[in-house]
Amino acid sequence: MKIYVGLGNPGQEYQQTRHNAGFMFVEAMAKKLSLTFKFEKKFNAKLAVKRDDLFLIKPETFMNNSGQALRAFLDFLKIDIQDQFTGPEDLIVVHDDLDLSLGTYKLQKGTGPKEHNGLQSIYQHLGTKNFWHLRLGIDSRQGLRTITPADYVLQVMSINEQEILNKSIEQLLQELL
Repeated sequence: MKIYVGLGNPGQEYQQTRHNAGFMFVEAMAKKLSLTFKFEKKFNAKLAVKRDDLFLIKPETFMNNSGQALRAFLDFLKIDIQDQFTGPEDLIVVHDDLDLSLGTYKLQKGTGPKEHNGLQSIYQHLGTKNFWHLRLGIDSRQGLRTITPADYVLQVMSINEQEILNKSIEQLLQELL
């Protein structure tokens, strides 16, 4: 079983922001696998499923409360990520990372960026950091730090930035699928 949780914010106004890189990834994966997302009220998340062995999740709780939706989903399936059979190897949280340059990515277990409120919510609700972090680089400031990180991640990406991120997502999907 694999559970991919894409982090982002719901709503049209956030759709092309840097903070929604996780949503963009699971949406691209769903498209590649011909899966459709459906809102599940009991999780407060959109879910796409392939044969009960691949789950794609988009929490609708807004970034800072992502852990609520993930905890509800794991509780519903009776999954304890501390368990050796359905544990941290099965959970991949996909998120934007301001510590990485745009177009780069890292897949690391138990390691995320220095600050990320969505991940903090997940750590709090799961009681662990011991799962896979698929870190999608979104920093294209090239040393210019005139805008706060919180404001920067909520800006809409330029067309060029979107193309770079989409190319790295496509490359990742080729590796993972």
